[in-house]
Amino acid sequence: MFKIQTLNNIAVAGLDRLPRDRYEVASEIAHPDAILVRSAKMDAADIPSSVQAIGRAGAGTNNVPVQAMTERGVAVFNAPGANANAVKELVIAGMLIAARNIGQAWRFARELEGDDTSIHQAVEAGKKQFVGFELPGRTLGVIGLGAIGVKVANAARSLGMRVVGYDPTITVQRAWQLESDVQPALSIDDLLSRSDFVTFHVPLTADTRHMINAERLRTLRKGAVLLNFSRDGIIDDDAVVTALDQGHLYAYCCDFPSNLLKDHPRVITLPHLGASTKEAEENCAVMVADEIRDYLEDGNVTNSVNFPEINLPRNGGYRIAIVNSNVPNMVGQISTDLAAAGLNILDMLNRSRGNVAVTLIDIDQRCPEDTAKQLRGIGGVLSVRCLGARERID
Repeated sequence: MFKIQTLNNIAVAGLDRLPRDRYEVASEIAHPDAILVRSAKMDAADIPSSVQAIGRAGAGTNNVPVQAMTERGVAVFNAPGANANAVKELVIAGMLIAARNIGQAWRFARELEGDDTSIHQAVEAGKKQFVGFELPGRTLGVIGLGAIGVKVANAARSLGMRVVGYDPTITVQRAWQLESDVQPALSIDDLLSRSDFVTFHVPLTADTRHMINAERLRTLRKGAVLLNFSRDGIIDDDAVVTALDQGHLYAYCCDFPSNLLKDHPRVITLPHLGASTKEAEENCAVMVADEIRDYLEDGNVTNSVNFPEINLPRNGGYRIAIVNSNVPNMVGQISTDLAAAGLNILDMLNRSRGNVAVTLIDIDQRCPEDTAKQLRGIGGVLSVRCLGARERID
């Protein structure tokens, strides 16, 4: 029986992927094998030593101590693309809100007073201050062409916009999904100089923090709109407010309110709504529950932010899943110990990523506990799990 601890409310659609005859799921549980989390901030010191995997029901893992978990041999999974449509729709909404001055106009309308005749007269007199512009023919710059960025780019093309994209690490899969007339930018500065709107779909790292600062804002077209539904910190908010006040920037729409931004007349701040749809929450929960289950039961790794992708179909034998430092002769030492125990290897797969490697081994009989203990004693081995036998999966 596997034990799963939930640190937030995880959508039932995801929890239903964990059969109750094999999984115990609760918010308070002793010695969990895995943790499912959404937004709760996790501290490495509070994560039990029994934990083998953490599943983040969302794309970002800023609230998970990934480096500390890697050093402990704990796999961290996320759900890339599961909330892509939800974020895409919010980006499109943000462009329309900014272009048509909807936030300011709504505030104006809500503050009208008097009888209906007076209100109608005030509307006709005041609507001129909210004249906006339309999207067709305008250029959207998309920084980050992963699952979300590609959807945003394609949706903008459907609205009649020109699109410029920048992502030096775009995958072949995403490139195939991108509309053929999306133009590549040579650099971020090149993209900014060509764009009327700019949207960001990158993680927050040391390299992306304050990616947009005062210097880069000067390369942006006058009257442009910035949209940040990615991560707080990617844009230097102080520099943006200065650009707005100087009239160089037209509007800023983001998901991260602050005292600096929330009352500014040219800023629309939303309460981190990017993935806040029922569909997105269910998609994320289902994806991450499937990843956790596949890892706990078979050792396979899909969509991990710190482990290599690895998938070894079952051949009917007993499986050992080993996480180790990516150093020479690890597979040789493991094979030697198995041979010394009289265990025949039926199948084996080893994959590495950075400093971490995962080895999946199917053997002809159950791995004795003393052999597992010996494997754990190999220098550089972070974890050893004997997963038992499963029928062949073709």
